[in-house]
Amino acid sequence: MTRAALPAPLWALLAGNFVIGTGVMVVPGTLNELSQSLAVSAATAGQLITAGAIVMCLGAPLLAAVVAGWDRRLLLACTMLWYAAGHLLAMLMPSFGALLAVRMATVIAPAIFTAQAAACAGLLVPPEQRGRAVTFVFLGWSMASVLGLPLGALIGGHFGWRAAFGAIALLSLASAAWVWLKLPSGIRPAALSREAWGRVLKSPLLMGVVSVTALQGAGQFVLFSYFAPIVRASLGADPTQMGLLWAWFGVCGLIGNMIVSRYIDRIGPARMVLATTLLIALSLLLWPLAVSFLTLAVILVPWGLGCFATNSAQQARLVSLSPALAPGSVALNSSGIYIGQAVGAGAGGWLLAHEASAWMSWVGLATVLLAIALSVTVDRAQRRATALLNA
Repeated sequence: MTRAALPAPLWALLAGNFVIGTGVMVVPGTLNELSQSLAVSAATAGQLITAGAIVMCLGAPLLAAVVAGWDRRLLLACTMLWYAAGHLLAMLMPSFGALLAVRMATVIAPAIFTAQAAACAGLLVPPEQRGRAVTFVFLGWSMASVLGLPLGALIGGHFGWRAAFGAIALLSLASAAWVWLKLPSGIRPAALSREAWGRVLKSPLLMGVVSVTALQGAGQFVLFSYFAPIVRASLGADPTQMGLLWAWFGVCGLIGNMIVSRYIDRIGPARMVLATTLLIALSLLLWPLAVSFLTLAVILVPWGLGCFATNSAQQARLVSLSPALAPGSVALNSSGIYIGQAVGAGAGGWLLAHEASAWMSWVGLATVLLAIALSVTVDRAQRRATALLNA
């Protein structure tokens, strides 16, 4: 799929994922400012990540069933309007408790948008281009890490977290307009029946892939959630330096996702998942050596290359395993991403609160290694099943 061949709606979906990703990651990016402004500890402020991730985890499959009959143009545009309203309201919250409640309502939007955009992308291109279409749309999350996350961190560091939330609200409004203008009307993927949902939930291969996603997310977010306070405490980073580190991580993420988008149909989603997850594990293994900004920047390279790319590969893996069940499996995969974030952020917060931050990278590494082992097991089971069918 060349750039010239890309349908215009895919660009609108990519931009939507950029805004969604920027909004999800604004909390880790402004965690220091949230903690200071709301007079809570970094570990407590980090529970905004945990609570939001739980809502997104439960919401993705439940809402997939609720919105199944909606026209995707209307659904995705309204989702971005909800995101804008949530961030505007969050700016007005005077306390951590009030912000937590608003945040949990706001992240209903990511629970819907990412999964439905992926399923929608698969219907806008020929079957042989579905893998690259899904990974292309997911590039928005990588772009959020390159531009959105560091920009949010810089705005939050210099003007406060409320200003960062306000910027996301404006981007959400622009995204809603773009989706409405570019997406064709009448896109209504067939709703999954109870029987189809049962097939998804009873499929060892599909649920195995979702479990890999959850383990990947948990392993990363033990440390990723509290990256800002840890780096400030260990290296004395100011807001500008943190913004630059986030930007560097994001550039690596964008490059990784571009590589996946280009080569995934050639080498296969399962092998791509293995390669990208190994990169994440390498950075977690080397993390204790991050004693300066230079060494930290080097250590972040493999993690950045694999972080967002592995989610893209997992989405494409599910679509390739069963295109007909993709609306359900991709929604559950989004749940896997978010439950992993919730578990990881919760575990990391516990370690931080108990002055055991040195263990974060090791706990994360052990969890990512479990993800690798499970991914390999699922791939072997798929190959055996394919061999039996072709025998």
